[in-house]
Amino acid sequence: MKRRTLLPALLSPWLAQAQGTKPFTWIVPFPAGGGTDAFARPLTALLTRQMGRQLIIDNKGGAGGTVGASLAAKLPADGTNFFMGAVHHAIAPSMYPKLDYRLEDDFIPVALLASVPQVVVVHPGQVPVSDLKGLLATVRARPGRLNYASAGNGTSHHLAGELFKLQTQTFITHIPYRGAGPALQDLIAGQVDLMFDGLGSSAAHIKGGRIKALAVAAPKRAIGFPDVPTTAEAGVPGYEVSTWYGLWAPKGTSREAVATMQAELRKAYASEEIRNIWHGLGAETPNLYGDAFGQFVSAEIRRWAEVVKRSGAKLD
Repeated sequence: MKRRTLLPALLSPWLAQAQGTKPFTWIVPFPAGGGTDAFARPLTALLTRQMGRQLIIDNKGGAGGTVGASLAAKLPADGTNFFMGAVHHAIAPSMYPKLDYRLEDDFIPVALLASVPQVVVVHPGQVPVSDLKGLLATVRARPGRLNYASAGNGTSHHLAGELFKLQTQTFITHIPYRGAGPALQDLIAGQVDLMFDGLGSSAAHIKGGRIKALAVAAPKRAIGFPDVPTTAEAGVPGYEVSTWYGLWAPKGTSREAVATMQAELRKAYASEEIRNIWHGLGAETPNLYGDAFGQFVSAEIRRWAEVVKRSGAKLD
C-alpha cells in the first residue's frame, strides 16, 4: 500500500516539471501574413521572452477561420494550448450552419488582444481615385466590374464589403481567399481592385504606398493614421466596422492556467514595446478579460447575425 501511495507523490514533481517546460501553442486559424499574424507574432515573441518559455504559433487556415477553430476546440486542455481567433469567429455561426464547434461552449474566453478599424483600401493602379467619393463614382459607373478581396467567406472582410454595398446601394464582386495574407498580396500585385481590410494588416503597405487608404470605418481617425478620414467624413455616414482579435483556451483548461496567461498578457500590455507596435498598427491596447470578454463576444455574435440577415450575405 505504501508503494502505491508513494508513486503519485514521486511522479507529480516530474509531471509538473514536464508541463512547465512544454512549449505553449497558439492556433492562429489563418495563413501567415494576415491581420491576425500582425498582432500574434510580436505579442508571442514578447511573451516568450517574458515567460522564459517558448510560445509557438501554428497557422491553420481555411473556411474563414473555422478550420483552425475546429482543430483548436479538440486540443488537450492541458494549459499549454490556446486559440487566437477574431471577429470572423463571431460571424461564422450565421454563415456556417454546420460548424462542429460552438465558440461560446467549447472555449474559455481569456482576453481581447486588439481591436482595429476596418479600412477601405485600393490598388492605386487598378483604382486610380483619391477618395471614397471617387471610388463610389467609379463603382456606380461600372457596376460589378470592380472586385474586392476577402480573407474568406464569412469573414469580417466579406461582411464589411456586403454591408458597404448595402449602405451605398452599389455592386462590387466578392473574391474570397484562404486568409487576409493571400488576399492582401493579390491586392498589392494588382490582381484585385480593393479590400475592406483590418488596418493592422494593411498598415505597413499603406505607409509604403503599395496600396491607398480611402477611409477608416470608425467614428474617429485611427491612431498612427491621422491623414486617413473616417467613412463619415468621406461621405458614408454610419458605416463602422472593426476587426478585433481575442484569445481563448479549450474547454476544460484549468482556471490557474487561464489566470496565468491573463497575468502575462496584462504585463505585456503595460510595456512600451507593445503599446508602440499596437499604435503603429492603428490599434489601442485593450483591457478586457475573462467573463467580460466572453460577454463582448456574445454581443458580437448577435450583432453580426443581424448584419448577415439584413445584407443577405451568403457563402459564394
